[in-house]
Amino acid sequence: MSSPLDRVDTSTAHSARVYDYILGGKDHYLVDIEAGDAMCQHWPSLPVHMLENRRFMHRAGHFLAQEKGIRQFLDIGTGLPTAPNLHEVVQGVAPESHVVYVDNDPIVLTHARALLQSSPEGATAYVDADMHDPDAILDSPELGELLDLNQPVGLMIIGMLHFILPPDDGQLVRRLLDPLPSGSYLAMTIGTADFAPEEVGRVAEEYAQQNMPMVLRDLPTTTSFFDGLELVEPGVTQVHKWRPGSGQRDVRDRDIAMYGAVARKP
Repeated sequence: MSSPLDRVDTSTAHSARVYDYILGGKDHYLVDIEAGDAMCQHWPSLPVHMLENRRFMHRAGHFLAQEKGIRQFLDIGTGLPTAPNLHEVVQGVAPESHVVYVDNDPIVLTHARALLQSSPEGATAYVDADMHDPDAILDSPELGELLDLNQPVGLMIIGMLHFILPPDDGQLVRRLLDPLPSGSYLAMTIGTADFAPEEVGRVAEEYAQQNMPMVLRDLPTTTSFFDGLELVEPGVTQVHKWRPGSGQRDVRDRDIAMYGAVARKP
């Protein structure tokens, strides 16, 4: 019987493994190390930026569970498990919460199935699928078993959209949102070069050279992805400025190349 690891391509870098390497993980290969080192040479703030993106996910998930009563989540582009993961955050508020994780990298699949263990009261599942194929996500048996689409869902698209090129980007987000009922929420982070254009532009070029093309978006374009939704205060802002709380570290704006927001589906 074949293993998901049989599908791992160690000849090219993968965004989830580069992210793992830069944040100090251990689930990556030499090609990911080389790509990550090149990116950090272009922009030494990249690890700070990536950490703040993940901290946004923690705060957004906690906010939706604690303040909005969301008990089921769909996390697109999960990446390699790095504690605390989304289910640990939301089940810390409500142990009965259900979380469906989605990613398309086989090394993520292997680690997710081993490490993303739910609380006894709740449930987690992993869908091996790509955001470019939303029907494969929405029609998956794992999603059907864990999520009740008659009840609000927290849709998390964190650090993913800059790898989704126009014109598919907005359509794919809407396709994932459409089946979710009123009262659901979208939490999303979107890459930008608004604050350090030269350095971040070089990082984007490095990603493209590694066969991971990306698009960086300005504030008006980022905001347009939330059209028709009700933005939660403070609206669209750099991720470190979104409801930072007392534990927020002192971070310079030019060290963050990610906008983030949470919005309610009316």
